[in-house]
Amino acid sequence: MASTLTELTWFGEDVCLADVDTALARLRAQAAAESASMRTSVMTHLAWVPPAWVGPARAALEGMAERHPSRTILLYPEPDAQDNRIDAQAEVERWEVPDTDRGLVTEVVELTLRGSRAAAPASIVEPLLISDLPVFLRWRGEPPWDAPELEQLVGVTDRLIVDSTEWDDVPGSYRRLAELFQLCAASDIAWARTSRWREHLATLWPAIEDVRTMRVRGTAAQAWLLCGWLRSRLGREEIAVEHDPAERLEGVTLDGEAVPLPPGDPPAPSDVLSDELERFTPDPVYEASVLAATTSPPGP
Repeated sequence: MASTLTELTWFGEDVCLADVDTALARLRAQAAAESASMRTSVMTHLAWVPPAWVGPARAALEGMAERHPSRTILLYPEPDAQDNRIDAQAEVERWEVPDTDRGLVTEVVELTLRGSRAAAPASIVEPLLISDLPVFLRWRGEPPWDAPELEQLVGVTDRLIVDSTEWDDVPGSYRRLAELFQLCAASDIAWARTSRWREHLATLWPAIEDVRTMRVRGTAAQAWLLCGWLRSRLGREEIAVEHDPAERLEGVTLDGEAVPLPPGDPPAPSDVLSDELERFTPDPVYEASVLAATTSPPGP
């Protein structure tokens, strides 16, 4: 496990992107001067973070730097601000690589987009993207499906990462998400959190091939995605879903019979996001599950 040796920070108000790039270059040089550091970014990680999600977004990033050295750009939109400007903070961290005299350097840029600057995020971040490396976009909360901000950022993104547990309108919102499947690969943290249960349910084949009703105690997103997965895997859209609300996935019942708990513990938020940042191609099973969750009427 790497450990932080150096943390260097710069802050500016009403900046231009050249100011940010210059600050990053200076901080990297300062960090590298302290030892034989190496910059090993493997991606650009964007995050669109409305005010309500600032705390959770920062918490999810903790502990990820040494696993995914990257340039992380956090976008904080404030479209109702009374002025039009960009405030920025740049942070460079140098991590020690165990059993070597070298380190790796990671970068975090936080951009507060005030007023009209929040309406053109793609043009703002494009100069900061690392050339020839994949771009991941984490969107906190439910995307505004018809907003130009979403269209712009998807246009510069290789993979969109959402968490449909944060959405109010599932399964209806899955129809809008499915419209993006042709534009970029998509990941859903709510889907990732069902992985232990999906693997466990698959071991029950063929006893589950005639299931009529799936009852899920968990979030609404987990209930619909698990049922969509079962529908798509069995090719039976008529399977009904029943939902018992809970903050986490706690149980599954098939036709009134409880399924034993799967082995293992639920992963931490940072671990889930870390896993999603290792996926570079579309997930056809997830896409089929999303579509199956939307093509049948709701269950009882």
